[in-house]
Amino acid sequence: MSASKQTSDSASFVPERRANDQGRLARRVSTELLRTLPGVLDGLVTEIRRRHGAAVAAIVFYGSCLRTAQYEGGVLDLYVIVDSYRAAYDSRFLAALNVLLPPNVFYLEVRDTAMTLRAKYAVVSTADFRTMATPVAIQSIIWARFSQPALLAYARDADAVAAMTHAGVESVLTMVQRAVALLPAARFRSTDVWQLGFHETYGAELRVESPETIRSIYEHAADRYDRVTREALDELTRRGMLRADTSGDTLHVELDEDRRRQIRRRWRLRWLLGKPLAAARLVKTMLTFGDWLPYALWKLERHTGVKVEPTDWQRRHPYIACWPVIIRLLRSRAIR
Repeated sequence: MSASKQTSDSASFVPERRANDQGRLARRVSTELLRTLPGVLDGLVTEIRRRHGAAVAAIVFYGSCLRTAQYEGGVLDLYVIVDSYRAAYDSRFLAALNVLLPPNVFYLEVRDTAMTLRAKYAVVSTADFRTMATPVAIQSIIWARFSQPALLAYARDADAVAAMTHAGVESVLTMVQRAVALLPAARFRSTDVWQLGFHETYGAELRVESPETIRSIYEHAADRYDRVTREALDELTRRGMLRADTSGDTLHVELDEDRRRQIRRRWRLRWLLGKPLAAARLVKTMLTFGDWLPYALWKLERHTGVKVEPTDWQRRHPYIACWPVIIRLLRSRAIR
């Protein structure tokens, strides 16, 4: 039975629609985005805005350093949202690369008297960010990351805040619906949604995370994920994408079989294309990242304990010398 064509027999399955369900999810995402930014990050924000000028609409902080609040000794993950690629760069070449295979990724270090902050940041246009948060995106690089809590390090104006909130909401809805379609049973817990979703999205990229790491992401904010799951399922029910009963401890979802098959076909396409696209993006990053060989060796040391000093020849020919380092980084799961 189609989720959008309910008979009177099944109508009782759908919970009573609360008028503010969509608003609750949006308010939750907005509250997360607008938390107080640690002042130690001001230097990173200032330097990114200096590099990309008035084109910067927003800077979003996400990932493991945000979860742990450990800023020194790690690499902060940022997305820089720009009006257009041409406006964000002096270089037409960099703009063309960003259009061809978004995002472009750069490395940034900011030093002050207290510490050195390292960050990698990805540049993507507002239009691409909005699209890549939705189910039409083949890759999960946006919706998998921004279904998790994020923080606005900078927003130019209220329109930028609204755009980031909308993308965050769509990321949650995309992740939840995509994961539910893979679950083997109609009854499940929210932890099943997120752990399966994270496992599959990581598996479609050039990174493999252990079950312990995936579990820790959920457990770090379990209450948040439980609430977001219910809010997302209620919103997906309102949109006619599925039918959900979120009133009990165990969630109950009915998904139209044609829709389930369609979503699973998209997953197969994602698994097929994800790693080649991620590999292409990794090669492209060599052109944009900056002085990436010392960074890669530093990453390798952090993950394996092995310190490697690049030779003069390696520094002069990084594109030839890189492959042994990249292979070791992949094996150690240091590339993210």
